[in-house]
Amino acid sequence: MILSSHLLASYRRALWVLGCLALTPAMLWAQNNAAPYPTRPVKIVVPFATGGPADNYARFIAIKLQESLNNPFVVDNHPGAGSVIGTDLAAKAQADGYTLLLMSNAHTVNETLIANKPYSLTRDFTGVAPINYSDLLLVAHPSTGFQNIADLIKFAKEHPGKLNFASSGPGTPYHMAGELFKSLAHIDLVHVPYKGSSGARTDVIGGQVDMMFDAVTTMTEQVKSGKVRAMATTGLKRSDVLPDVPTMNEAGVTGYEATIWVGLMAPRGTPKPIVDKLNAAVTSITKNPEVQKAWSQQGAVPLFMSPAVFDQYVRQDVAKWAQVIKQAGIEPN
Repeated sequence: MILSSHLLASYRRALWVLGCLALTPAMLWAQNNAAPYPTRPVKIVVPFATGGPADNYARFIAIKLQESLNNPFVVDNHPGAGSVIGTDLAAKAQADGYTLLLMSNAHTVNETLIANKPYSLTRDFTGVAPINYSDLLLVAHPSTGFQNIADLIKFAKEHPGKLNFASSGPGTPYHMAGELFKSLAHIDLVHVPYKGSSGARTDVIGGQVDMMFDAVTTMTEQVKSGKVRAMATTGLKRSDVLPDVPTMNEAGVTGYEATIWVGLMAPRGTPKPIVDKLNAAVTSITKNPEVQKAWSQQGAVPLFMSPAVFDQYVRQDVAKWAQVIKQAGIEPN
């Protein structure tokens, strides 16, 4: 049977449609994007101020990704509103792999603490890869006169609301570490929020604020130089970089544990081949022995997870801090 040119064209078009229907989304993406990813600069949105741990690790990862993928990776800081401003910017970006979010457990806290966010972390983002975690360190200005946690707690109970603590903003790990301390030690401390950790750190060092929970990675040098006094670390075991400083549990605050961790996420819908490629690149960086050695000296521990496992890790952390917020009686804002 000889088909007319019109029927032949219709037949070919039908075969093409059927073929497309048989393709998976990943296959369609690969078919329509022959050029290997990435081919233009990738922006890493950091919703925190410059100079803090999250910003420092974002810049480190950006340099290493640029080296391994032979393409520019640019850090773009958008601090404010406890990370909400920059995160919303990333959530609204095109899901094409060219905008990433450097996030921390400030984001998992905000899922409960900030009720009317313009985004949902678990709805609008997908996990790419974790980077690392580190313990926090409670430090006090020497002028307070506290030699240890017992001194601090005794004073706080005798003078409710007299002491204050700085943080990089509501819902950040620094803030929640303080709220957990207040809850478990049964004391009243005044929270002094800043727009970023750098400003908070500067004022604690200067004596304008009494104390602060900060990352071990950024406050250790200030302790060693005598600008602040180390009270306790927040992990379950002592920090390798400050082995003489007790943990909160050792100091008498039973059940205390708080860390700060960072990772990369991408807008939901980012093609899986891109997510997998980025995950492999980040994992290669964090498994590098030289990187691990350098981080160990700072008090940071690398994390390795697949995108799916990291997604689940994020969801579990959201649930953990939701419970802490409820137990501490903190009202969402």
